[in-house]
Amino acid sequence: MSETTESESRKLLGRLREALAAEDAGQERLNKITGLIADSMGTEVCSIYLFRDAETLELCATEGLNVESVHETRLRIGEGLVGRVAKTAKVINTPDAPNAKGFRYMPETGEERFSAFLGIPVQRLGEMLGVLVVQSREAREYSADAVYALEVVAMVLAEMTELGAFVGEGAAMSPLHQRPVQIPGVSAQEGAAEGHVWLHEPRVIVTNPIADDPEKELERLNDAVEELRVGVDKMLEMSQSGDKEQLKVLEAYRMFANSKGWMRRMEEDIARGLSAEAAVEKEQSVARARLSQVQDSYLRERLSDLDDLSNRLLRILTGQGSETGVELPDDPILVARNIGPGELLEYGRSLRGIVLEEGSVGSHAAIVARALAIPLLVQARRATTEALNGDHIMVDGDSGLLHLRPDESVSAAFRDKIAMRAQANERYASIREKPAVTKDGARIKLLMNAGLMADLPSLETSGAEGVGLFRTELQFLTQNKMPKRSDLVAQYKKVLDSSKGKRIVFRTLDIGSDKVLPYMTPTDEPNPALGWRAIRVGLDKPGVMRMQLQALIRAAEGRPLTIKFPFIAQADEFRMARAEIDKTLERERILGHTLPERLEVGAMLETPSMAFSPQKFFDDVDFLSIGGNDLKQFFFAADRENERVRNRYDTLNVSFLSFIERIVERCEISSTPLSFCGEDAGRPIEAVCFAAMGLRTLSMRPASIGPVKSLLMRVNLDDLRAIISSARHRGVQSVRPAIMDYLREV
Repeated sequence: MSETTESESRKLLGRLREALAAEDAGQERLNKITGLIADSMGTEVCSIYLFRDAETLELCATEGLNVESVHETRLRIGEGLVGRVAKTAKVINTPDAPNAKGFRYMPETGEERFSAFLGIPVQRLGEMLGVLVVQSREAREYSADAVYALEVVAMVLAEMTELGAFVGEGAAMSPLHQRPVQIPGVSAQEGAAEGHVWLHEPRVIVTNPIADDPEKELERLNDAVEELRVGVDKMLEMSQSGDKEQLKVLEAYRMFANSKGWMRRMEEDIARGLSAEAAVEKEQSVARARLSQVQDSYLRERLSDLDDLSNRLLRILTGQGSETGVELPDDPILVARNIGPGELLEYGRSLRGIVLEEGSVGSHAAIVARALAIPLLVQARRATTEALNGDHIMVDGDSGLLHLRPDESVSAAFRDKIAMRAQANERYASIREKPAVTKDGARIKLLMNAGLMADLPSLETSGAEGVGLFRTELQFLTQNKMPKRSDLVAQYKKVLDSSKGKRIVFRTLDIGSDKVLPYMTPTDEPNPALGWRAIRVGLDKPGVMRMQLQALIRAAEGRPLTIKFPFIAQADEFRMARAEIDKTLERERILGHTLPERLEVGAMLETPSMAFSPQKFFDDVDFLSIGGNDLKQFFFAADRENERVRNRYDTLNVSFLSFIERIVERCEISSTPLSFCGEDAGRPIEAVCFAAMGLRTLSMRPASIGPVKSLLMRVNLDDLRAIISSARHRGVQSVRPAIMDYLREV
């Protein structure tokens, strides 16, 4: 880049800053800016398009096109060359625009007179705000220097749009962070919550995008990068003996912090006239834009590392740390790109709801949110860029929608929904102590799922008759190192003490697949859900299993103890796991520890193979629990982490219900107690159908017990069985429509 080019760029940014600093209204500012860009670039046309909604661009200012077309000309995203720039977030530079692919003739603008076209995305942190366009009559391709200069200008326009410099009439120029926004997400924990936004990582606001003194800005950048490098090196030193996965991330941080290419690009931006902060954010925006289009998981992780590192550098440069002085609101709804289970547990039950831009229904955060019964949305795109601390927010975990700064009609409808839920909860409270008995006299035992001490108070308040599934992995997932046996003993003892004699079924460590311990070396498996996980890990690495079994036996202190093993796929796995318990009991006896008064040992039935096991397996186990989440994904070959397929197959599919019925029949032959654990057990319609198939014990999250019991008490299982049988004979795929018709009647 020549010194002349650098000075021209700085001159343009200097004129731009003057225009931004003038006491003009937003429209007048934009008009001046298009004029000075056209003049500086030597082009006949400069136009600025901004988004008026998520799908539509609006011409908001122009120099060279018909002025009457301002605020009248609109383009759908992907429409015309401007729409293509907005859709792809990539520059389009063509000497012959009328003949370029996708060109759209707009007679109201008069643009057919111009041949050369250069469109630059106006984006901030990967969020498209609009498109900057220059055009000229002469058929020419704009130089790399011209493209670079306009990218720098576009970055400044994005930052000033964020700061509200272009507020005017119309939707496209209405203030950001003030409009009502509805964002679709994926429900990872049901429920509805209203409150105010609490950003897990407060936004860094760059208030000085343009700088006069490049030397001073380079010095600031170098000082900040050196501070960043020293910080990363210190973190690496402290982590050498700890979490290997964290070490990998820190190594990636160090690689980027020492990247010459990254530094060179930021130095070039500063030479063009940007401040150090703006140069960092420009690179961060490019990385975010690439991140949104990359499918390769490794590359996504690396781009995400660069994004996190840029945030750290921005906080050093601006002095805007995580502690902003803003206090946590009384009704906080957490909004974050992603969050670990340990960090989420630190917030605890103070949160009303959680919204994540990333994450999945099986993520560690989702597991903790379910345990805390906090509504959770994942995959809520743009949530962190749209939300500000303190914004009014409503989270609908039932339909997977986020309402940010909702208008009064949305708020009223949402509050009606919450009020109806509260009325229903009062109704459920009135039947809390009553047994779940159907109209035809079938008694259904309702248990709750748990995984944290915070869950245990629900054992009394929900009306649960015990804990059908206590997930022991949460104690392992929320720590950065392997817990000590003594810590596990204390934890399990507290759980048993809190149960007040009610039966607690402890599931041994279920890790692998979507639950990788932070201190465990992840295995590179093409399909981890079908890979080395749960009991397979326990049998191959028996040390942890033995420690856990010892902790459970000691925590029981002579009381009855119930244990089940996860992900049993063949009878021999259960026999080997059962043998480990027998060995552990013998060792504990020799060591003089009190043995449990009674020990029940069962298995999770999560693979279709176990439904066809030899009858001896059903005779050997003390009880069986259908693990509905895994069993359903294997039955339908539909990954429950994959949003394209996980909702494609209905639980009330005739084939799946028939399969459940077969498992019930196998258990009846050997009088083996059988339960169903999983999300579907907590859905009232699915629950009554399971009962109709012969299941008499269901385990679910505490909040579901009331709704499930209420419906069970109003149905006749004989009627439901007849409906399911009729649907089966008619050859329909799902019994849901017929069941819904019946339920409307009762």
